[in-house]
Amino acid sequence: MVKNNGVTTFTSESVCAGHPDKICDQISDAILDAVLTQDRFGHVACETLVGFNRVVISGEITANAKVNYESIAREQIKRLGYKDPKLNFSDKSHIENYLHEQSQEIAIGVDGKGAGDQGMMFGFACNETPQLMPLPITLAHGLTRRMDYVREEGLVDYLRPDGKSQVTVEYRNGRPLKVLQVIIAVPHKESVLLSQVKKDIYNAVVVPVLDQFGFKLNIKDLIVNGTGVWHNGGPAADCGVTGRKIVVDGYGGYARVGGGAFSGKDPTKVDRSGAYAARFLAKNIVANKLADKAEVRLAYFIGAKKPSMQDVETFGTNKKSHKVILSFMNSILDTSVSGILKALDLQRPIYLPTAAYGHFGREEFPWEKVV
Repeated sequence: MVKNNGVTTFTSESVCAGHPDKICDQISDAILDAVLTQDRFGHVACETLVGFNRVVISGEITANAKVNYESIAREQIKRLGYKDPKLNFSDKSHIENYLHEQSQEIAIGVDGKGAGDQGMMFGFACNETPQLMPLPITLAHGLTRRMDYVREEGLVDYLRPDGKSQVTVEYRNGRPLKVLQVIIAVPHKESVLLSQVKKDIYNAVVVPVLDQFGFKLNIKDLIVNGTGVWHNGGPAADCGVTGRKIVVDGYGGYARVGGGAFSGKDPTKVDRSGAYAARFLAKNIVANKLADKAEVRLAYFIGAKKPSMQDVETFGTNKKSHKVILSFMNSILDTSVSGILKALDLQRPIYLPTAAYGHFGREEFPWEKVV
């Protein structure tokens, strides 16, 4: 929304690890990691759905691995805080498993070191934060991670799993100026008044997260549970599906979104590995001061060994020519499918941690490395 004199606002949201969609992402990625632990060349496309006392796992897995899918699902549900059957979703809920082997028609292209599907992927970076990520999504992730932390550590012990954050940042001439508003949604025990929840969330969550980035917010600009009440969250209240939070997983709407989600897919699926490669390239362009902002664009078709599109947009912030930046990209990463898998060492069990709080801007992942 444009205001006046070069002032604009931008809003991004994130969700807690116990959000129904994120439960699904984490079950799917936990299964992927279990397969890759036994067979680094395993092919996985695992989808999960959670609802009222029910978990459904489906998709395709072809691997030399013996995995107890139901046990993995129950372990993740319990880890995320869903332990009480009275809430109508827990590690005791009914699980249905419909996994089967991958289609041989898809396997032909993948086995030939090509892409497992068609699609376009985008990677983005900017110099707004130390993580070279947009500020709104970075703050939103920080808030949801902190909410989970204070619940798990008992600092705010009446909170229940599930939750969302939303942050609105004011920009002046393209630079973040201040945080205008924070919105938090979080379920809690019935015995606690909303006024107490708001006070505790402000002091234990909002203040410390914003302080890390040098921002402040008056408590009047914090909204907690906009309807005034939220006691029962999780899949009993709202079903979840793998891959439904692709904007949360990426750049919070600040950059273009590719055609596919990430979780539950092994890295031969370019929806995932291509997006990681694009982020690696974009981040390194900004980190090496070739531009202040960069969006890398890749596209593949099923069976393709190399991208059918590879380009970059720097939005007028480039310090070097487009030709020089493209040459730099080519020098640091071979964007063939096999080149990405090798350079970023993706065929290993590293994916469960990606399935909450975003796939980008976190130094533990290989696509965040600066060369």
